[in-house]
Amino acid sequence: MNVYATENVRNVVLLGHGGCGKTSLIESMAFATGVIKRVRTVAEGGTISDYDKEEIKRQFSIQATVIPLELDNVKVNILDTPGLFDFAGEVYEALSVADAAVIVINGKSGVEVGTRKSFDFCAKRGIPVIVYITNVEDEHVDAAAIVEELRESYGNKIVPFQMPMKEGHDFKGFINAAKMIVASQQGDGSFAEAVVEDGENDELDDYRMQLLEGVAETSEELMEKFFEEEPFTEEEISQAIVDSVSARDLMPVICGAISTDYGARVLLDAMVNYFSAPGAVADQFVGKKVKTDEEVKATFDPSAPVSAYVFKTIVDPFVGRFSLIKVTDGVLNADCTLYNSNKETEERIGKLYILRGKDQFEVSTINPGDIGAIAKLSVTKTGDTLSVKNDPVIFNQAEIPVPYTFMRYEAKSKGDEDKVSSALRKLMDEDLTLREENDKANRQMLLYGMGDQHLEIVRSKLADRYKVEIDLVKPKVAFKETIRGNTEVRGKYKKQSGGHGQYGDVLMTFEPSGDLETPYEFSEKIFGGAVPKNYFPAVEKGIAESCLKGPLAGYPVVGIKATLIDGSYHPVDSSEMAFKMAAITAFKNGVMECKPVLLEPIVNLKVDVLDKNTGDVMGDLNKRRGRILGMNPIEGGRQELVADIPLASLVGYSTDLRSMTGGSGEFSYEFSRYEQMPADAQEKVLKEAEAEKEKEK
Repeated sequence: MNVYATENVRNVVLLGHGGCGKTSLIESMAFATGVIKRVRTVAEGGTISDYDKEEIKRQFSIQATVIPLELDNVKVNILDTPGLFDFAGEVYEALSVADAAVIVINGKSGVEVGTRKSFDFCAKRGIPVIVYITNVEDEHVDAAAIVEELRESYGNKIVPFQMPMKEGHDFKGFINAAKMIVASQQGDGSFAEAVVEDGENDELDDYRMQLLEGVAETSEELMEKFFEEEPFTEEEISQAIVDSVSARDLMPVICGAISTDYGARVLLDAMVNYFSAPGAVADQFVGKKVKTDEEVKATFDPSAPVSAYVFKTIVDPFVGRFSLIKVTDGVLNADCTLYNSNKETEERIGKLYILRGKDQFEVSTINPGDIGAIAKLSVTKTGDTLSVKNDPVIFNQAEIPVPYTFMRYEAKSKGDEDKVSSALRKLMDEDLTLREENDKANRQMLLYGMGDQHLEIVRSKLADRYKVEIDLVKPKVAFKETIRGNTEVRGKYKKQSGGHGQYGDVLMTFEPSGDLETPYEFSEKIFGGAVPKNYFPAVEKGIAESCLKGPLAGYPVVGIKATLIDGSYHPVDSSEMAFKMAAITAFKNGVMECKPVLLEPIVNLKVDVLDKNTGDVMGDLNKRRGRILGMNPIEGGRQELVADIPLASLVGYSTDLRSMTGGSGEFSYEFSRYEQMPADAQEKVLKEAEAEKEKEK
């Protein structure tokens, strides 16, 4: 593959709702540029961008892929992204290096939740947008209605460039308001283009007027000409389109038919002509110089010291291990040494590659602004910066969504725990929204992801790639035990076995300490040496060990005040071990006499939903024992619901919230405190704990 200068590179991310046709569009563009000889469907598998086994099996994208296409001496790096919300991390990674976006809309489905989220992503990052509507040849698709709906939401920035031409319900071709042409479909599937003058096609004139209105709003000079009904020159229109698309003042709409690559070719031309080379997006890469803490920004200057940002890692048995990079300054050459500022380690750069799906093309250099890959880096991870050692820089890491869905995982085969952990680390190198946590208090391993489907695919990848199998089961919630009463109780440990025996005897009081952050408080009030001082630490050790696993349901104990007030000892048979065991006996009996209760973790939950979904979501939170604390209106016709809710009630919440809101709802939470469980909820947990004990026998 050729090496391209910065001005001849376009980095374009494809966004849209799941199933909108992004992968099929890439097939059409790849066919139009001669990369592939036959267009494959998602159903038959083998598409250029969905090469992973899981993607082929499930027939949807689960990872971001880079598909470079060459057109008119310009290289367009297409960043294909998943549309399903469980794989939003892949979208964020692709957005971190994109200079522009194409938002794909399935004409049959219209504007969906994922469509609006895509517009929000682009607005937040300040990148220009082209809208592409697919399936317009379908008799039931009304592209004009979709454009009108977009204009209602995003204003006159939405401008139709290429629209379908129909007679009744029959698709006949396209009309292009930007070029003032009619492209009529011929019997062999090709398109014959003809220039149309003003007044010859009413529909085209209407779209042309919408375009001219959008162009006029880009400058005072053009606005004045528009009101004075002076015609714009083609040069004025062309330059205004380029400038206004780059400034996000115009969002062209281009339509295409799934049965032909004509629309895909028009879209490629638009990306080349209307999107800017790297560097046009303000503050895309901001960081600091390591030595001086001085702020630094990527300039994409080929004469500057080389630096590159690692935006994605691939660890795949088929493709290999690659660090995908965007060169931010200087020219990156093969066979060099760079400095990983994040890890404070030098990395040997061997061969450089351009990836196109699963295919690899070795190149000698990568120019600033271009996207490439480096194989087999030792310590470099996603989000790291590579630069020269004498002038190291660190760019701010891209935002990645936080995973809140969690499940407990168990290795199916005993002895596979280490293999599973090793395989998960490799998957977590690829996927920053996947997280593993060792919950020592409940003796379980937790897996965090973006949703149930995300975790299920992780389970499948472990089995297929690394030949280890896990079960995903309902997690144990980190309950705790405490007491609400007080008591005085004796604990005695006596054992005789022929020689020296074991003897320990303690009389203790137990009462609430009032501090639920600390397991226990221990003190002694011994008079007359009933228990020698040298056994006090052993008694406390017995209390400490008992707090690790409470007598009520086996959860950690907190908020206990234990006082040693009396006891007895044997001058020969007493020992530290005996007094520790006596304290454990006293603890177990004493806690059960002190009105033991379960405490549950309460989190502060924030749910972002559309106004129309507020009632359903609030009702659902009430069923989950949530307490609504407030509602905060936010822009875009949305509400932020704030509630305190038991963490246990959020198991499976991601799937339920998406179902209630059509995928538009989002949530986050953070730990707040522990609270006593209601009696009915506690009874249910105790029954589950008892059943767990029976299973372990």
